[in-house]
Amino acid sequence: MDNGSLENASPVSGALADRVAIVAGASSGIGAAVARALAREGAHVAIAARRKPELLAVQESLEVGGRTRSLVVTTDVTDREQVRRLVALAEDELGPVDILVNCAGVMYYTLMKNLHEDDWERTVDVLCKGMLNCVGATLGGMLARGRGHIVTISSDAGRKVFPGLAVYSGGKFFVEAVSQGLRLETAGTGVKVTTVQPGNVATGLLGMSRDREALEEYGQPTGARVLDPEDVATSVVHALKQPEHVSVNEVLVEPRDEPV
Repeated sequence: MDNGSLENASPVSGALADRVAIVAGASSGIGAAVARALAREGAHVAIAARRKPELLAVQESLEVGGRTRSLVVTTDVTDREQVRRLVALAEDELGPVDILVNCAGVMYYTLMKNLHEDDWERTVDVLCKGMLNCVGATLGGMLARGRGHIVTISSDAGRKVFPGLAVYSGGKFFVEAVSQGLRLETAGTGVKVTTVQPGNVATGLLGMSRDREALEEYGQPTGARVLDPEDVATSVVHALKQPEHVSVNEVLVEPRDEPV
């Protein structure tokens, strides 16, 4: 794991001014859009993913010059020790972590009968174990400080099972269940817990699928305009900008013409 360059800071403005955020899964798509949105709002942002060149490109796109600080840490969220190191580096360089955004994700269209078990396992590792590793590395500090916000990018598939996405939906149902439990257990501690549940988003996730039969049967576009990653980032920022006594528990955001 490597640190990216750290920008020099001067007085910061914005709704999230001087808050410290970690965005896991920030090398592309929703995670990259969230990182840019947080930086625009004045947050100091540590961005993490496995692909360092892509992270460095995202860092270059952040509006940080003279406003906020940023940090790149190459991290595999399925590795607990790497996630702990990410949090330690972020706190050493940027300060105590106020915001965690879990964006790391994979999505494989696969029919259960076709037994793509490696894809199933990867889905569980990234969506379920990855989320737990990130929560485990940040929750203790947030509780000790009496403040913090954990945001996880879930999916409408965490509310409704879609054919061809049974395992993916199972992973997102897991994310929703853990978030609900965490929200209940941390009530009164100053910690907030939010899930953002997007429908179809224009990202590269669809290209991960190897099960051609599943893609042909269930993964074809409907013709509706899908969400941009920035649309999801807007929902994340909306949840983060609420007053201290207000918690946005869930945000379901869909393409207008693809309701669920």
